[in-house]
Amino acid sequence: MAVFDQALIAITLDLEMVRHYPKRGMLEWDYEKGNVDAATKRYAVRAAEVVASQGGVIHYFLVGRALEQADVRWLQHIHSLGHPIGNHTYDHVYLLAQSGPELQYRFRRCPWLVEGRTVLELIEENVRWTSRAFQHRLGFPPAGFRAPGGYSSGLRGRGDLQRLLQYSGFDWVSTVYPRHMTSRPGTRPDKQIVADILRAQQPAQPFHYPSGLVELPMCPVSDVAAFRGQRWRLSWMLEVLEKIVEQALEKKMAFVFLGHPAVLLVEDPDLEILTRLCRWIEREPERARLVTLDELARRYRCALAS
Repeated sequence: MAVFDQALIAITLDLEMVRHYPKRGMLEWDYEKGNVDAATKRYAVRAAEVVASQGGVIHYFLVGRALEQADVRWLQHIHSLGHPIGNHTYDHVYLLAQSGPELQYRFRRCPWLVEGRTVLELIEENVRWTSRAFQHRLGFPPAGFRAPGGYSSGLRGRGDLQRLLQYSGFDWVSTVYPRHMTSRPGTRPDKQIVADILRAQQPAQPFHYPSGLVELPMCPVSDVAAFRGQRWRLSWMLEVLEKIVEQALEKKMAFVFLGHPAVLLVEDPDLEILTRLCRWIEREPERARLVTLDELARRYRCALAS
């Protein structure tokens, strides 16, 4: 494992729609992940402006189908503030699927969209379409790749997917989300839950596959896991995040926060999570740095070489 000279903190936000938001029972988003609504766009832009005003940066990941919408100025504005935007596949597909319809809810409803092609061909197409859409609609290439959902094993044992992503122009990916204990819905996380989330930061550190592709895992606990799955209060989330950052500072670890504007606009309308992450790092300029995933990958390679 690479040894860093300070804690490296990344704020990442996935631009997509999320089931059960803005209210419970909204499941149609599973079929329209890229149909980003106005409220989600406003929150994403506000987050970009607030974090930039504090000297920070957010690494966004976009579901490519959002680029079918008429107006993409909100994305161009986010990019103009210095925030990179990465490829999150076109339809929010499950990379470890065994069949075409398993790739995405949309394809279960409309299986004719994936007929006659292998799963690997469909994944390559989904990744390629997104990168092409970036160039056509935004005028710049995607900054890195993130897998929808995240998997505890990442791309281990999947040399075919590693090579596909390398051939697609990516030298780092973000596909791992480690398993961790969860609390009963609506219950404050106890010491055991918090301890296991802190433990899960270790398998969430950067590493590389035999192919040379660098993996930059998403670190627990995500907003989806905390708010949608466990129904935490915002104050509980802030307490846990502070402990994670304290551990990262102490052990000089990486921490990649995973959030979704579609979730946070409901659970954290005043952007307390992002503001506090910036402030915690600002208070420790020698011990911590807020980075993009591009910089995290570069620092990982440098740490390995030293």
